[in-house]
Amino acid sequence: MALNTHFDELLEFPCSLSFKVMGVADPQLITDVVSAIQKIAPGDYAPTIKPSSKGTYHALAIPVIVNSKEQIEEIYTTLNKLDLVRYIL
Repeated sequence: MALNTHFDELLEFPCSLSFKVMGVADPQLITDVVSAIQKIAPGDYAPTIKPSSKGTYHALAIPVIVNSKEQIEEIYTTLNKLDLVRYIL
């Protein structure tokens, strides 16, 4: 399913885009998210992690150098399929 986004009109590529991912507080979340991004945009990623007040969820912020609208859409689509992910901003 193609996403109907306008990233190509709003951004000049290549650029750094910070993906915000919220998911279940499980050590596997970080591994899954970084692994998924590396398959699409290879690089060394060190996400910042912020736990929720009750410790149930983690919010990850991961800056990624993206080269196209299609690459951004592929990252969003891939992250959305991960079991531990709840929201992507």
